[in-house]
Amino acid sequence: MFTLPMAKGWLASLSKVLEDNRSRLTDLDAAIGDADHGINICRGFAAALASVEKENPTDFAALFKLISVALIKNTGGASGPLYGTFFLKLSLTLTGESASPAELYKGFISGMQGIKQLGHSSPGEKTMLDTFAPAFEAMNKAIDAGEDFKSIAKALVAAAKSGADSTLPMLATKGRASYLAERSIGHLDPGAVSAYLLLKTLGEQIS
Repeated sequence: MFTLPMAKGWLASLSKVLEDNRSRLTDLDAAIGDADHGINICRGFAAALASVEKENPTDFAALFKLISVALIKNTGGASGPLYGTFFLKLSLTLTGESASPAELYKGFISGMQGIKQLGHSSPGEKTMLDTFAPAFEAMNKAIDAGEDFKSIAKALVAAAKSGADSTLPMLATKGRASYLAERSIGHLDPGAVSAYLLLKTLGEQIS
């Protein structure tokens, strides 16, 4: 089961992991964007962690709502509304203090659909969806196969890494990177990489 303490640990670890990768994410964004993804995403998740530590939410709905609001208010660029929407959808789907892998998967799919709708985007356009879509598909397959939670998390993270790496040869068709047209090819998408870090950190909490 995925528990509230695990979710809080996920946020705390993620804030640190993103800070550790701030320069890398900013450098990736410098190649095809505004060179601020690392700065923005670190500020947003640091604010989310501070909010959660102050309010000490007692269920998933309150936790993910706090994260969503903090991200939208404090994260600049497109990543704030996109990640904020992801966690808002989680808050509407997961409302207790624990969730089965299938329930967590349902929340993730809802979050991804929110990103698709807000960004008018689909996998294959060099965005965070190229990490999320294959990761959640792999998660679902592992659940259907009756795998234990650790194995499900391992499949999720492995597919997330492959998904993020798949953005290297892609042509960007969304966001600032799309302005570069063919010059966007040969660069990893910073949003896809931060999405991988998000899921990798989750996997570490489960394992």
